[in-house]
Amino acid sequence: MAGPTTAERGARQQESSGPPLVRRLGPRRLRMIITLTLAVVLLGAGVVWVLYGSQWLRVDRVSVSGTRVLTPQQVREAADVPVGAPIVSVDTAAIEARLRAELPRVDTVDVVRSWPHGIDLNVTERIPVLLVQKGRNFVEVDDEGVRFATVSVAPRGVPLLELATSSSSSASASLRRFGEDRLVREAVKVAGDLPAAVARDTRTLKVRSYDDISLELSGGRAVVWGSAERGAEKARTITALMKASPDARHFDVSVPTAPASSGS
Repeated sequence: MAGPTTAERGARQQESSGPPLVRRLGPRRLRMIITLTLAVVLLGAGVVWVLYGSQWLRVDRVSVSGTRVLTPQQVREAADVPVGAPIVSVDTAAIEARLRAELPRVDTVDVVRSWPHGIDLNVTERIPVLLVQKGRNFVEVDDEGVRFATVSVAPRGVPLLELATSSSSSASASLRRFGEDRLVREAVKVAGDLPAAVARDTRTLKVRSYDDISLELSGGRAVVWGSAERGAEKARTITALMKASPDARHFDVSVPTAPASSGS
């Protein structure tokens, strides 16, 4: 059988002496890989242009939901969403931070991209559970003890918090030991534990010290609550005590296992 011709030997020698990548993959496979790579690069560039360079996916609407006291316009102004910017580039964390800093009434906010053109601001406002009178105004306190807003008109159904911590030496000692913020949080706990019927009738929640908290109710009635500890047990006790003594004016549940009522 005749061996390879001179031309065939030259072709094989040229192929074996080509670049290593060509030898490993072969010319046809290499061309296919190059073509696919170029296609991916062009596709990626197209996606980047659509997201950042085109006019198709830009912010032209900012919607607000969940407001109770705040107005949607107040929320939009504080959020300062960059209208006209590519929606993908909007810094949602920065918007949330601005809202919390400029509107303390905002408890939580969810900033959502609403493709293709909107940003949704879903707001949850703080709800006052107590009020601290400050001159003619009222400072609202939420269920975490945060003083978040000052209003000129007291919201209906929210009791006043009276810090009477300078009325005695023991009260002053309690203030020095626990601090005013801690005593406010203890008062908030008490407010949160009150049965609904008692909460509706509570006009003032008075804090003399850590373990001397009392309630002033409508109709001149009063409740000695004691500390904020064992709140659920005290709530059950005051409910039963008021049912058993509907004409009483003074109630004491500071020791819930030994309650007392008096007056008529």
